Amino acid sequence: MKKTLQPFVNECVLDQVLELLNHEHLTVKVKSERKTRHGDYRRLTNGAHEITVNSNLNSYRFLITLIHEVAHFEAYNSFGRSIKPHGKEWKYTFQRLMLPFLNPEVFPNELLPLLAKHFKNPKASSDTDTALSLALKQYDAPNDKTFVFEVPKGATFKLYNGKIFKKGTTRTKRIECVEISSGKLYLFNPNAEVELLKL
Repeated sequence: MKKTLQPFVNECVLDQVLELLNHEHLTVKVKSERKTRHGDYRRLTNGAHEITVNSNLNSYRFLITLIHEVAHFEAYNSFGRSIKPHGKEWKYTFQRLMLPFLNPEVFPNELLPLLAKHFKNPKASSDTDTALSLALKQYDAPNDKTFVFEVPKGATFKLYNGKIFKKGTTRTKRIECVEISSGKLYLFNPNAEVELLKL
């Protein structure tokens, strides 16, 4: 497992991470990018447990995602299969597992206050925490994507699935966008990555 994770996990925490993953029936696989998720946890039919994490994540998001999925495994083992996937048992487990990593040796100083705030009540996805998500994206490799909040009002943009939208009004936390083909109204996170269309 060390060889699998070495390219993605900061050397200073690799042994700490491997210790968390040291379970006989737990495997971790690094997958190519999936647009709808950063990682997942599954209990397989043979009783084994599998965690997958996307290979395109920067090292900070990779670590957060990996610990997020380990928390599912730990919560399942500690509290049983009837718990909610992102309920209080998972939140408590995620907080407990993440705490030893929240220090300046692991994360840049500018991320630590955002992480501390996020882990007071962790969400199902760090992407729903706009401030944290935008801060984490600064460490991604450069790409040609634009954030929805950067798109001018009235401009059109395309999603990874090919659907085209026109940007509308900004609400308190979400941005109204109309799908061109159907006329349906959708609400976007401000930090959703899109391709701006130049018409």
